Amino acid sequence: MLIMTAKVPKRKLTWGVAAAALLCCCAIALNFGQAVREVSASTVPNPKGVKSNQDRVEYLSAYGWQVSQEPIATQELLIPEEMDDSYSEYLALQAEQGFQLEKYAGKRVKRYTYEVLNYPSGEAGVQANLLICKNTVVGGEVLSPRLDGFLHGLTMP
Repeated sequence: MLIMTAKVPKRKLTWGVAAAALLCCCAIALNFGQAVREVSASTVPNPKGVKSNQDRVEYLSAYGWQVSQEPIATQELLIPEEMDDSYSEYLALQAEQGFQLEKYAGKRVKRYTYEVLNYPSGEAGVQANLLICKNTVVGGEVLSPRLDGFLHGLTMP
């Protein structure tokens, strides 16, 4: 049997323990950050395969919205070939949500409008719009149709 001993000064031991603790904290923080990104990415509903009215209602409910079971309006729209500066804010709103509406320039989309039944402020008449092209959600927003109303993305405030 062979036993070896070593004498390590306290200062070196303290720095070694501190370095190991820091390394462990960094590893935990990086893993936690990865888990948060995976959860948040999985909470965004898949915009593809939205074919039926039930699919649209479920898509909106994935964002937390309770909406009327049938759309209050359905319109076919033509996305302009060229979008001037008046579209910049709207395009930015869509881009913040991951929608690239510019890719659909010159194409026809359907806009389905639903009444929102659970807006956090309790305001009545709030609407949610979904823009659909070939069974894919390509844009959307929640708005108040009042003159002094609001317009924001699909994520619940």
